[in-house]
Amino acid sequence: MLKSYVVIAFRNIRRNLSYAFLNIFGLTLGVAACLVIFLIVRNELGYDSYNSKADRTYRVTLHALDFNSNVSLAIIPAMRIDFPELEQATQFFYQGDAMIKIGENRYNEHNVAFGDDQIDKVFDYQWLAGDPNTALKEPNSVVLTESIAKKYFGKSDAVGKLINFENRLDAKVTGIIKDLPANTSVPFSFLISLSSIENNLKGMMSNFWAIPGGSYAYIVLPKNYSIQQLNSKMPAFIKKNWGADVAKTAVLPFQPLKDIHFDQRYINNIITPTSKDTYYALIGVALLIIITACINFINLATAQAIKRAKEVGMRKVLGASRPQLIKQFLGETTVLVLFSVLLGVGLCALFLAKAAEWMSINVDALQLAQPTVIGWIAVITLAVILLAGLYPSFVQSAFQPVDSFKNKNTGGSGRLTLRKGLVIGQFAISQIMIIGTLIVARQMDFFKNQDLGFDKEAVVSVGLPDMKKRDVLNQQLAGYPGIKEVSFSSGAPAFNSNFTSFSSVELGFPKDDVTEYKAIDEKFTDMFGLQMLAGQKILKKNEKDTVHKVVINETMMQKLGIQNPQLAINKHITINGDQKATIIGVVKDFQSESKHKKRRSCVLEYNPDRFFMASIKMQPANMSETISYIGKKWSALYPDNIFQFQFVDEHIANFYKQEQKVYVAFQLFSYIAIFIGCLGLYGLIAFAASQRTKEVGIRKVLGAPVSSIVALFTKEFIYLIAIAFAIAAPLGYYVTHSWLQNFAYHINIGPGIFMVAIVSSFIIAAVTISYQAIKAAMINPIKSLRDE
Repeated sequence: MLKSYVVIAFRNIRRNLSYAFLNIFGLTLGVAACLVIFLIVRNELGYDSYNSKADRTYRVTLHALDFNSNVSLAIIPAMRIDFPELEQATQFFYQGDAMIKIGENRYNEHNVAFGDDQIDKVFDYQWLAGDPNTALKEPNSVVLTESIAKKYFGKSDAVGKLINFENRLDAKVTGIIKDLPANTSVPFSFLISLSSIENNLKGMMSNFWAIPGGSYAYIVLPKNYSIQQLNSKMPAFIKKNWGADVAKTAVLPFQPLKDIHFDQRYINNIITPTSKDTYYALIGVALLIIITACINFINLATAQAIKRAKEVGMRKVLGASRPQLIKQFLGETTVLVLFSVLLGVGLCALFLAKAAEWMSINVDALQLAQPTVIGWIAVITLAVILLAGLYPSFVQSAFQPVDSFKNKNTGGSGRLTLRKGLVIGQFAISQIMIIGTLIVARQMDFFKNQDLGFDKEAVVSVGLPDMKKRDVLNQQLAGYPGIKEVSFSSGAPAFNSNFTSFSSVELGFPKDDVTEYKAIDEKFTDMFGLQMLAGQKILKKNEKDTVHKVVINETMMQKLGIQNPQLAINKHITINGDQKATIIGVVKDFQSESKHKKRRSCVLEYNPDRFFMASIKMQPANMSETISYIGKKWSALYPDNIFQFQFVDEHIANFYKQEQKVYVAFQLFSYIAIFIGCLGLYGLIAFAASQRTKEVGIRKVLGAPVSSIVALFTKEFIYLIAIAFAIAAPLGYYVTHSWLQNFAYHINIGPGIFMVAIVSSFIIAAVTISYQAIKAAMINPIKSLRDE
């Protein structure tokens, strides 16, 4: 019997190739899209899950003036003494970019970090060479990832080789590990023993408030030990080690390792956190796509059912029971679905590399062979068989033999109503996808093009390895025709890296709060086009001048309880703990972080000791030549370093990498969902045209123009689109409005977006319907009437 079902299934596919093609192609696209989305979401939601102790691992963070992922290097040594019950505790210091030298060759690398000798007991590393128990015990030791070892040492044994870091540290390779998964929140390519830089960090090893940027702490709880137990002991721990004053203002929250990638409260993360809602939305898109593909199948199968009415009647007369017929039709569906799934997996494998490139993620075709993915493919296959096959099977098996042989309408008005309902569902899904894509696109445009409070165009930022040479660099660059201006600072407006405390007893603000701090020179304000609201801008400070003069932004002014910028002038604040400063100006707020967060209070001060960066404003013409000139002069001054630069606007774009991924995904999968919907609509119109061939012929004989015949096929879909819009508009608004709440600054959802969605639906439907309608209308009526 099973063999008979398979043979009949293939016969029906061959007999109705066009409909089989539409079904198979739609299901193939749907399955491929779902698999790609599954792998993307699995990669993103599975951050740090590869660690066997991930459920018991926590990052020690700081909540005092802000949520800070960095903590003092004094924390872990004290916790090891006071909490011996902890299974493990480790410190990790992420430097990021560093120049390395191997022999006489210099390179710039991006993932350089330091770790103590306990780090491999907290995180799971696959060791290819070296002893994990001793690899990081001694100073000047470094562990490399496999790809880095091959990059610099080829097939030769890298263990024992020397690598120089930043012209100040020669480290011996003591181990090689497998490359870390892309979805880790603790990344590195070079891991140097933390003891190598202990002399540089001595002043920070006991001070609670000495928090170097990039300093992270992790602990592993023993089994059956509650994090609440440890939390309850922390106030006494802080008081014992650093005093009652610190205990009053500081908390050390424990952040679960698996939450790090999604917790957007914290500053100073290695990898920018993203909202889980983003990936839940992608899961929703996958469901919509597969539902659209199943709707196509159901609509085409039920539309085709009338052609098989006599077959069903004959089978029933010959003794076939309804359960047997249901099994037969489900079997046919299973053949189609299995074929579509195989094609979908193949299409997914071909497309994954391109998807990984577009979305900047690390997924590949090899992951399709993993047990979890195979299980997910099985779930998709079963779900599609049941969703797409059950209803048509019940419809086709319900035909009565007498009605079938008499050519009575076996479609039934109820089934026609259901088919229209499914078409409405398809249009609603398409409109939701259009609304979502438009809003994500507008939000991305808002990120890139809205006023940031400063001019970012044609400005590059360059680091200064030796600040003593900055005046020479300034002189050499200032006369070049392609350069407008050079400014020195702790960082351009969008480079947010320095924070300090502030208070003001004079203004009734005695308690410390946190503020961003920027050291800038006298050219900074004009070069970046910062707008002064009151007072004067920062000027070059006379060496004999002992008075600290600062400019504050609007947000800080409001925090201090001042509404009029003029009233802030000559008021006094305390910054950096005990440094008294006079406010000489108020500047309009400018964006120094992404629009996920509200603009912070900010203090600007002339402080040459913190001029770590040069910002260079260039003429728009011949910028490549100008950068080449800057590189030559910079390299001549710093011959032991590698010239690196970054455009300020590119740096800002990096804030929104995660959103860019979402935008690309929404665009891509929206087009797929809409295209699958068009396939189904095309098939339905083709079927309707074939069923009404005689009617079209009679209308043409009676003088009906082509336009009226096209309208005949089109009009019944117009009100379906309107009904779908009534469903899609509130759902689309709710979903996108919830997504926009992840940003402190976002667009407003106006009626224009919804108008575009419904107009687009009409255009898509019209284009899809028109071809088949015009084709039917153009048939010679003699052939149409002779058809039967």
